[in-house]
Amino acid sequence: MRRPRRAAFTAPMTIIALGSVALAPAPAVAHTAGGTAPKPPARPLGERPPGGAQAPSAPRAGGAEYGVLELAAASRRPMVRELNVPRAAPAGRPPRVTLKIDEPGVGTVSVRVAVVDLSTRRPVLVVMMGWIHTGRRVPVSWPRGARLSPGSYHVSLTAHDHHSGTLLRRAHSSGVATLTVTAAAKRQPHAPPPSASPPEAGVPTPAQLAADGAVFPVAGPHSYGGPENRFGAPRAGYTHQGQDVLTAEGTPVLAPLAGEIVTASYQAGGAGYYAVLHTRTGFDFMFAHCQAGSLAVSAGVAVAAGQQLCRAGQTGDATTPHVHLEMWVGGWRTATGHPIDPLPYLQALDRSGPTG
Repeated sequence: MRRPRRAAFTAPMTIIALGSVALAPAPAVAHTAGGTAPKPPARPLGERPPGGAQAPSAPRAGGAEYGVLELAAASRRPMVRELNVPRAAPAGRPPRVTLKIDEPGVGTVSVRVAVVDLSTRRPVLVVMMGWIHTGRRVPVSWPRGARLSPGSYHVSLTAHDHHSGTLLRRAHSSGVATLTVTAAAKRQPHAPPPSASPPEAGVPTPAQLAADGAVFPVAGPHSYGGPENRFGAPRAGYTHQGQDVLTAEGTPVLAPLAGEIVTASYQAGGAGYYAVLHTRTGFDFMFAHCQAGSLAVSAGVAVAAGQQLCRAGQTGDATTPHVHLEMWVGGWRTATGHPIDPLPYLQALDRSGPTG
């Protein structure tokens, strides 16, 4: 007996438009001997199919998913760790400026330093430092003959690494510092002569101090500078209370007499690193602008004549390496103490003599 011939049935193609979303055609229903296969339950619009993960959303701006690559790229840019610029400096040669730049995994970066006049917003000095080592404090070498006139300036850094990563600027490491240049004090035509007045009662003379074995406090080539370095030289709002001994940075500074350290500290806008020595003769000696990290004494420590206290530097408001030496009678900065001119005593102890 012949079976009746089954007719092939194909579901009609239907497209339903929902706003801007089009649904795919309904699948054909297969007819078998057992009847029609059941349809899978309808899935709500927008529900993802089972058995697989949803594809990531559209990439974020910048081409990196979830911001991972952006963070990695940001961490591989040069960053300013130090930019040491004095707040104020006299007109003339630019002051000492040092900087330190870091970048993880990078050995050198290219650095440019510009000094911008804030009145014109234009650079007046530009120094191309080339490729410098990261993680090291590096001084800026100003061009020969460079000069700054009185005014307000920005000292600004730019840098890039070998992958063109530029300087990462943040609130506390922007790579910009303000410098105020003041008019230089007029030089006196002649240096004031050493004090010829007799010493106070009970105060040793320069000759007596030398006879007692006092030591010249600067162990290296030196000079006494010009009028501006003398005791009593005019300063902005006060007078110079010591004698400057100009010498190379790192020259040992020695105790002229045995005694005890009164204080050893740091003053950012003036003395820099300094030490004060009280001696049995009644003199107090103050040594300022010591090299950073060179202080070898602390308050309360007893020292012998000739013992090293620090090394000469240019910390604080100093613009060139030297030792600022003060001598006080009656106690350093006490109500009854006062400074005296150290130069006659230095000259009496200076067996080798100044070199300039």
